[in-house]
Amino acid sequence: MFSSLTKQFAVAPQVQAQLDAQLAVFNALATKALDGVSKVVELNLNAAKASTGETVVSAKQLFSAKDPQEFFALSATQAQQNAEKLQSYGRHLATILSTTQAVFTNAAETHIADAHRNVTALVDEVTKNAPAGSENAVAMLKSAIGSATAGYEQLSKTSKQAVETIEANLANVQNQVTQAVEKVVAQTSKK
Repeated sequence: MFSSLTKQFAVAPQVQAQLDAQLAVFNALATKALDGVSKVVELNLNAAKASTGETVVSAKQLFSAKDPQEFFALSATQAQQNAEKLQSYGRHLATILSTTQAVFTNAAETHIADAHRNVTALVDEVTKNAPAGSENAVAMLKSAIGSATAGYEQLSKTSKQAVETIEANLANVQNQVTQAVEKVVAQTSKK
């Protein structure tokens, strides 16, 4: 009786190794997430600093306009410049987000594949030492693992589709903003 119990707990180092691997992956992902957040904060700080200085210059230019036509021409030029800066900001932000998302997706796919192999190997090892009559429990365990894997694969596909949709929407918003600013600039230039 005790030899069977000892054999079942002989896989404990495998479990410990799996937990250590999961902790390492979590740590790496947390570091990547913080890197991404840091880049977004840096981008926002740079944009805020640039905006503050440019606002003062723009206001001085507008106040120095000698007539309404010059005022509207300056406004149109500034609107165009601001739209270009907004597009640049959006591109930088999208690059940061997509890079971070790609790192997460790659790490998750790699980790899930490794974890699935390790769990399958662990279950196979445990089932070799399973007591007689536990075949149904083993089959249920394997079925649960298969279902969890299928669920992850579906979640992964759905997440990828969501990211693609968000990226497409961001591109669409950028295009709409650009078109709107170009229309305003064109109309203002005609006046």
